[in-house]
Amino acid sequence: MPGDPRPIGVFDSGMGGLTVLRALAARLPQERFVYLGDTARLPYGTKSAETVRAYALQATHLLLSEGVKMVVIACNTASSVALEALRDALSPVPVIGVIEPGARAGVGATRNKRIAVLATEGTVRGGAYANAIRRLMCDAVVIQQPCQVFVALAEEGWAETRATAAAVEDYLGPLFARPDAPDTVVLGCTHFPVLAAAIQRHVGDAITLVDSAETTAGAVADALAERNLHARDASEAQSIRFFATDSPERFARIGAIFLGHPIDEDDVTLVDLKMV
Repeated sequence: MPGDPRPIGVFDSGMGGLTVLRALAARLPQERFVYLGDTARLPYGTKSAETVRAYALQATHLLLSEGVKMVVIACNTASSVALEALRDALSPVPVIGVIEPGARAGVGATRNKRIAVLATEGTVRGGAYANAIRRLMCDAVVIQQPCQVFVALAEEGWAETRATAAAVEDYLGPLFARPDAPDTVVLGCTHFPVLAAAIQRHVGDAITLVDSAETTAGAVADALAERNLHARDASEAQSIRFFATDSPERFARIGAIFLGHPIDEDDVTLVDLKMV
């Protein structure tokens, strides 16, 4: 069978979703990707649900214009408030979010049924992770911790700085000092894997960190197989096209931190989503 050579569309409010793209590219080396970072309007985490849904619809319309066969919402905030709206609007194109895979991995990892979710204000306010976890484990105790400053620290590339260590202490110190502390931490924002080493050092090796990027890549692979959408010709070189709504230079420079390898500024196309 020839397979489906169309690209997979991935979008985020900025560069954090490149951690998801990185996991997707590693898991699916034969696939092509189109990535959109809505850098002109980040962060989504402090905006209303209505605004995020409107932005997400604009972003996915661009991806559809690029002929994608699937859309991955590589943004926890958009996944939490816009997933169903996007599935309705984009049907029959399948839409995968990062919440459900991350929740499933958290439930699979916990031993004491106490799970902490570190996320943006918007994701915490929407309660999507807590709801998804409790659907899978009804007696789970879910502690949601908004960590908005982590987004800025990650985008500055400050993974190993005193500022990051101080922020980790302020956010997580009280939570993990209590005797009934969680044994599992879900990194509920795609920016946070950049800070994973600092978080792990603080909470200790006995605490399991769940990176939703890796679990989302597995969910996408399964969805491609179920729908027979795999690009089967592995002889073609993997390709990634980048779009940003502001400053391709900054996207390339900061995005390399999240993607794990350099991005050429000339490979980033500036786009105005209002014109799509």
